[in-house]
Amino acid sequence: MVSEPQDLPLARRQELASLARQLELRFQNLGLLDQALRHSSYAHDNPGSGPSNERLEFLGDAVLALTVSALLLARFPESSEGEMSRGRAALVNARQLAALARRLGLGSYLLLGRGEEGQAGREKPSLLANALEALLGAVYLDRGLEAAAHLTARWFSPLIATALPGQDFKTSLQEFTHARYKAPPSYRLMAESGPGHARHFQVEVRLQDQPLAQGEGRTKKEAEQQAARRALDLLAAGGASPDQDGAPSAKTAED
Repeated sequence: MVSEPQDLPLARRQELASLARQLELRFQNLGLLDQALRHSSYAHDNPGSGPSNERLEFLGDAVLALTVSALLLARFPESSEGEMSRGRAALVNARQLAALARRLGLGSYLLLGRGEEGQAGREKPSLLANALEALLGAVYLDRGLEAAAHLTARWFSPLIATALPGQDFKTSLQEFTHARYKAPPSYRLMAESGPGHARHFQVEVRLQDQPLAQGEGRTKKEAEQQAARRALDLLAAGGASPDQDGAPSAKTAED
């Protein structure tokens, strides 16, 4: 049974209300959101606190698969079932979900038992990924599938362009940075060498004057595509975080 909002301490209700505002959602039952962030270790240490987030995680996993599948169908109408299955697997994995959870700051809202708290549980990728799925399950129960799909679209639409192979990485990076940073990337030729029949180019991609990644190739276009792919991999994995001006700050990505 899920706790009702009035059963929650005032400080906890305020924390959850802050998270709900960040998600741009109005929960009818904050107890569902509380449960989504209640790890099994906390439920074990505090028997009267209510159930853990495991059942909501199970539900959220199914909601995530459905809504991401719908996004892929809409974006790639000509792709085969196998291609979309591989694309979904690339998007919906523990690393990706943990990176999203970190950007939302979910770790600070988790309810953990003494053991997990002492082992830096708030930073564990598995706990963060599970909490994100549980949160989506809570949204589905509280606000319905449309709200859950809207949330999934906000999280994953910038990443969809990179889900299937054979895409234009420069275009994908431009869509990604516009969605997240409201700014386009730029490319700078770093080096050019080799004889006329075997030229070698090195290019750096930057965003708001911050270096993201470098790429190499036999043509300038090939080097730019490689730099864009590396930048996308870095950004999608959460390897870059906005600096004080809102631009990403990251080390150059390497293979």
